[in-house]
Amino acid sequence: MSTPAITLRLPVTSPAVKQAITAPLEHPDATGHGEAGPASKRVVAGFGFWVFLISDIVMFSAFFATYAVLRGNTAGGPTAAQLFDLNNVGLETACLLLSSFFCGMASLAVEARKQALTQLALLGTGVLGLIFLVLEMREFAGLVAQGAGPSRSAFLSSFFALVGCHGAHVAAGLLWLGTMMAQFYAKGFRADISRRYLCFSLFWHALDIIWVAIFSLVYLIGAHT
Repeated sequence: MSTPAITLRLPVTSPAVKQAITAPLEHPDATGHGEAGPASKRVVAGFGFWVFLISDIVMFSAFFATYAVLRGNTAGGPTAAQLFDLNNVGLETACLLLSSFFCGMASLAVEARKQALTQLALLGTGVLGLIFLVLEMREFAGLVAQGAGPSRSAFLSSFFALVGCHGAHVAAGLLWLGTMMAQFYAKGFRADISRRYLCFSLFWHALDIIWVAIFSLVYLIGAHT
């Protein structure tokens, strides 16, 4: 003789209990990490690279602080107002900001999976970044030719360290950009390559933000002080 099944019907009045019961039905792919499973690899990669960028910004903050302390220590040498050419620096700024615009256009082309537009936009980014770097190197060469090299005074040491560090980042970004163009061309719009490009675009835009700070706090203030 079989035992009859007994079904218990308990009233569920707590919203939290109701959510716990219905969540597996609403999100069958959930794994327990949040409402609908763990974050995607793109989100994780972007977050991890933001952590790196924050550490980089902390380093640049130290360079900015050093420059702020030492900018008046010219040791009897030329001052910022005597050395800075705002026309040249304005051209550098225009090139770098325009390269950031092309980088944004490349991001849209990557999302649309359009190879030709991606390559053209990345090429524009690289060419403008290279022009910026050439103008900056010409500026440095001109200062050294005037006897205003990094060893002339504490002011110039801090200036070359800050602006030169940013220039080194731009040079590294151009090498990274070249590898991204090659990977898109050879392997297409694979998910892992798109994540790498996401990190590159964050890096390039961060360099623009840092340069705007350099242009404002170093060149503009220095030229009028």
